[in-house]
Amino acid sequence: MSMNIFVISHKDYRMPTDEIYKPLQVGFGRDIKGFARDNTGDNISSKNKNYCELTGLYWAWKNSNADIKGLVHYRRLFTNGMNPFGTLEHKYSKLLDNKTLSEIMDNYDMVLPKKRNYFIESLWSHYEHSHKIEGLIITRNAIEKLYPKYLQSFDKVMHRKKAHMFNMLIAKATIFDSYSSWLFDILFEVEKNIDISDYSPSEARIFGYISELLLDVWLDVNHINYKELPVTFVEGQNYLTKGTKMIRRKILYKGIE
Repeated sequence: MSMNIFVISHKDYRMPTDEIYKPLQVGFGRDIKGFARDNTGDNISSKNKNYCELTGLYWAWKNSNADIKGLVHYRRLFTNGMNPFGTLEHKYSKLLDNKTLSEIMDNYDMVLPKKRNYFIESLWSHYEHSHKIEGLIITRNAIEKLYPKYLQSFDKVMHRKKAHMFNMLIAKATIFDSYSSWLFDILFEVEKNIDISDYSPSEARIFGYISELLLDVWLDVNHINYKELPVTFVEGQNYLTKGTKMIRRKILYKGIE
């Protein structure tokens, strides 16, 4: 099977060397040598400031004919089953490779990151403490209008404390394309019904934020056979800082203005 795992980046950066990885430059900027561009073929590259890595997902959906398609990030990459810590070289040496992925895809239809646990709040309340909640309200309305059979799962997932985050996935092409079609139907409907003209640059990334919560809704309805893998953060993570910020948002804020 042919496998294209697109590594999303907006800048020149060290890329995995295994042949399954395909660097994909998203958004505006000077062409990076050796990178494909998401502004070619059927694309929504002009929406990158609002859709983030999803302009790369859209491009992969519309322009890749590989049997297996995936999306990872230049700083966040799947490992071969371990969550490596240590030097940068050690992290790159443990990345998911062709052989391991082939073995996984013989038994599963999709690869996802291990779920993130928010512990002290639901996915809905976490979003409400981090972003403008109108985005999720309008998303629920869009699902009710376009895909009403998903509404019960949406409500159920929003009450959970765990989710597959980061907009990272690898899947057989039919599944990758089916999910992408469903996702962009909903996001384009949300886009038509929300005014983000006064949003800050960070909040304007709304569709990237929303999509992180929609994957588990789609999974809940479609019962996909998936395997979870750890994600390595090649630049490291300060978990104490992230945890402190999450608690502070919950205590002090009711949505970010």
